[in-house]
Amino acid sequence: MDSQREALQRIITTLANKDDEIQNFIETLNHTLKNVQVNTTKVMIDLEEEFGALQATLDEMKASMVNKIKQEQTYKSQELQNQLTICNNALESSEELLDYANRTLSTNDPEAFTKAAKQIKDSTEMKLIFTRAGVTMAPAFRLSLKPKISDNMTHLMVDFFHEKQMLRSLKFLPVPRAPEIDLADCLVADNCATVVWRMPEEDHKIDHYILEYRKTNYEGPPRVKEERNWDIIDNIKDTEYTLTGLKFESKYMNFRVRACNKAVAGDYSEPITLETRGFNFTFDGTTSHQNLKVDDFTVEWDSSGGKGQESRIKGKENKGSGQISLKKNKMSGTPSPKRTFVSGRPASARTNRDRFTGESYTVLGHVSFYNADTKQLLHTFKTKFTQPVIPAFMVWCGGLNLYTGLQVPSAIKSLQKGDGGLGGSENSLTGLAQ
Repeated sequence: MDSQREALQRIITTLANKDDEIQNFIETLNHTLKNVQVNTTKVMIDLEEEFGALQATLDEMKASMVNKIKQEQTYKSQELQNQLTICNNALESSEELLDYANRTLSTNDPEAFTKAAKQIKDSTEMKLIFTRAGVTMAPAFRLSLKPKISDNMTHLMVDFFHEKQMLRSLKFLPVPRAPEIDLADCLVADNCATVVWRMPEEDHKIDHYILEYRKTNYEGPPRVKEERNWDIIDNIKDTEYTLTGLKFESKYMNFRVRACNKAVAGDYSEPITLETRGFNFTFDGTTSHQNLKVDDFTVEWDSSGGKGQESRIKGKENKGSGQISLKKNKMSGTPSPKRTFVSGRPASARTNRDRFTGESYTVLGHVSFYNADTKQLLHTFKTKFTQPVIPAFMVWCGGLNLYTGLQVPSAIKSLQKGDGGLGGSENSLTGLAQ
């Protein structure tokens, strides 16, 4: 009966997990469908804007070329009109001379005829005309009878055959393919996360990459209805990136990356989920001295009596361990609290207290304390532990800052594998890291 219940419970758990996955996938599909509609509207608007800009450019070029043709027309018309005016004036002068000559032929006075004929001859030879206003050159004899301007306008003709071919070859922008994240090469250590990716095929037009990440407490694929937004790292030139100084207050982190050329960004890679094991805990104000001001992450000595025992913050659930940064001590005449060490056991540890009382075991281990700012080793305890180890601190005329959501540094892990590596206080994380 018990085995059947266990089997049924496993089936129920499996089905519940599968239902959760399917529900998440349905939400993803609905979100994708909505984005398809939104993005379609966006690209349609962009297309209209681009063609509008193209049409505006064509209209601008057309107006410029039409203006050039009109200027050429005005210039040629003006030059021809000026030449036509000169010719008309010359024709009028020539006709006057011709009329004077005809009248001279009809005269019967020999003396007047001789005089007039001589004047006409001299005026034609000297290109002069005698008028009442005086003597002028005959325009008909100094006039060029060749047009100054040609009526040809072929130099302003156009042929947009190649341009039309180019317009017919208009196409959508080439989009980079989605990168592939190499899960085996990704690393989470020392509160840093390194993500490595590659392109499915070589693409020399890629300009940079965009990495997006967010924290989550779900192990599977990223969920659409996630409380946290994606954080963005832009303009990455390499195919890997390391996020440093992270605080792991969640169990996992989602990562995705996309490639960009000079114009557009491509699709996201398949997202990955990396486990981010960090140690999180807070100070237990219910176990502190009454002259201490205690909140979740800071402790300060207060000679005026702190907040009083009645207003102390209740202990919160223990989530692991972290690092302690010692505040600089300030000298004071305030006496120190009694050296009665009170266990800093959090609530969850107290709820499981009975489970440990009936067990008997001994563990030989090390407990080391480092300065979180300088990475200098403060002290190491080597002893046999027969009960769960809960850190407790004495604060006098100073304070403590708690840094949580951290990982055990790799340098400490490597020393723990050695013999007596943590024995001397001259060791430090800085030296080990080097």
